[in-house]
Amino acid sequence: MSLQYRVLWAFFLQPVALGAWIPRIPEIQTKLALDPAGLALALAGAPVGTLLTLLFAGRLVNAIGARKTIMAFFPTFLFAMGLPLVSPSLLLLAVALAFMAASTTVLELALNLSADEVERRENRTLMNKAHGFWSFGFMTGTALGALAAGFHIAPIFAHIFIVAVVLPTSLAISRRLPGEARVPDKTPAKIALPHPILLGICLYVFGTSLTEGAAADWSAIYMRDVFGSGPGASGIAVTVFLLSVALTRIAGDRLKQRFGPVLLGRTLALVGLAGVLIIVFAPNEIAAIAGFVLLGIGAAVAFPLGVTAALGAPGRNAASNVATLTFIALSGFLVGPLLIGSITQLWGIRAGLGVLFPMLALSALLAPALSRR
Repeated sequence: MSLQYRVLWAFFLQPVALGAWIPRIPEIQTKLALDPAGLALALAGAPVGTLLTLLFAGRLVNAIGARKTIMAFFPTFLFAMGLPLVSPSLLLLAVALAFMAASTTVLELALNLSADEVERRENRTLMNKAHGFWSFGFMTGTALGALAAGFHIAPIFAHIFIVAVVLPTSLAISRRLPGEARVPDKTPAKIALPHPILLGICLYVFGTSLTEGAAADWSAIYMRDVFGSGPGASGIAVTVFLLSVALTRIAGDRLKQRFGPVLLGRTLALVGLAGVLIIVFAPNEIAAIAGFVLLGIGAAVAFPLGVTAALGAPGRNAASNVATLTFIALSGFLVGPLLIGSITQLWGIRAGLGVLFPMLALSALLAPALSRR
């Protein structure tokens, strides 16, 4: 297997266990007797864990190298991913999700460094394709999770099966990944106030990252609460959402070359807006699934577009710009569960997901910030 495909398959394998968790969220909510606000607080543990880990992840990977980090944190992440499935309370669920997210953050940073190293070694573009493989892996996990839920297989037993397949395969691939890749220290705590242009780029990505996180966390809840879908059927919405994300990312480079970042960014945000309207007013499951497909298309390439724009935006340096962008984008994943959970508690899940409309409208308005400067 070539070095390029070892990296791609590592990206594919990493999110399978994470994806399998998504269709089980309604089941865990019922088991712990959580109302929407309580579920939102628990889900917020993941982005909190990510944001805190960003403070030291770069230094950690620098200390031990990308390959050793991947080999250490693949089993760590897979162990951590089983903890939310057996958590007995809201507090422990939030802590488990924070631990899971922390291990994921370090692992994904090391994987991205390996992809960057291969790009430089082989003088080819790999990053967008790697993230497309990640999306396909996440989608595969959600499909497996939905299938296991449909057959009433306990979440922890389904997870053990996934670990038995993913862990030895991932370690075998990781042993032959680049080991010398390093990352500059990108500590969010030291980030200065962003330049207005960079702030516009960050807010553009904030709206879409909030949307992506909300669809992953709440689509199964939506299908269950609105249409009474069973555990297996509830997972279909997030599966088709992720499929549309993955396919759009694979085509993202060609679309950007043809239409330019501004037109592409604005058009996809408008497509996402159409998806939100369909979801909020969907009369049946088929219409809702179509809405999630459009939502996935709308949110797919916003972060890659934002990274490219941030690299050329005014600021201290390119690394600082990307660190700022990453921090604000991940803040969307923190705000999303809390905001949607609070609105759902008061007015229901349709209104909760309706909050995505102003977020994507903000992204559409700020798309001109993506222009190279």
